[in-house]
Amino acid sequence: MKKYISKFHYLTQDLPHRSHVEQTEIACKAGANWIQYRCLSKSDDDLISELHQVASICDDWGATLILTDHYHLLDKVDAQGVHLENMNADFKEIRKLISDDKTLGASANSIEDIKRVYATGVVDYIGCGPFAHTDTKPNDYSLLGIEGYKTITQKMLQEQIDIPVLAVGGVALSDVEALLSTGIYGIAVSAAVNLAEDPGVAVKELYKAIY
Repeated sequence: MKKYISKFHYLTQDLPHRSHVEQTEIACKAGANWIQYRCLSKSDDDLISELHQVASICDDWGATLILTDHYHLLDKVDAQGVHLENMNADFKEIRKLISDDKTLGASANSIEDIKRVYATGVVDYIGCGPFAHTDTKPNDYSLLGIEGYKTITQKMLQEQIDIPVLAVGGVALSDVEALLSTGIYGIAVSAAVNLAEDPGVAVKELYKAIY
């Protein structure tokens, strides 16, 4: 069963001056309809407490709530799915644990990763990157750039790989038009909103650029 996947994924992050709850409120008020809660620094009890608040905001605004990695919390909070950053995760086993009703996202850095994830038959979308340098999720993966996404989308067409792939990692407002022209499904951002002078305005501008 194909699930609805937004073309714009907004990721919260640990910030010294703004909580995940506040980030979610700002994004939802500005029109974000897909919130990925990315907090890897708290205990389960603290995560659950904060997630109850985040989920309430998402519910009020009709936004989808996705957890980063914490699939073991899906039965404890009102979230619609999980995004796994571990590219070597056992997606089939995790799908069994979370049920078919929940959305399952995966990460990738190459067409080979995408092919492997797609072959499992249990993943609903893929975040592929990094597009450019990113401080939000430091890693040693090669930067894809515009040409990298062009190559990926062309190979997906050739091999009939039909799954939403979003560009992620260092994506800025000025990159959106060129990225979408590659045939990529959508984009995922964190710092482009969270570190903007006015995060709410940043969400609105990104939405206009995508839709």
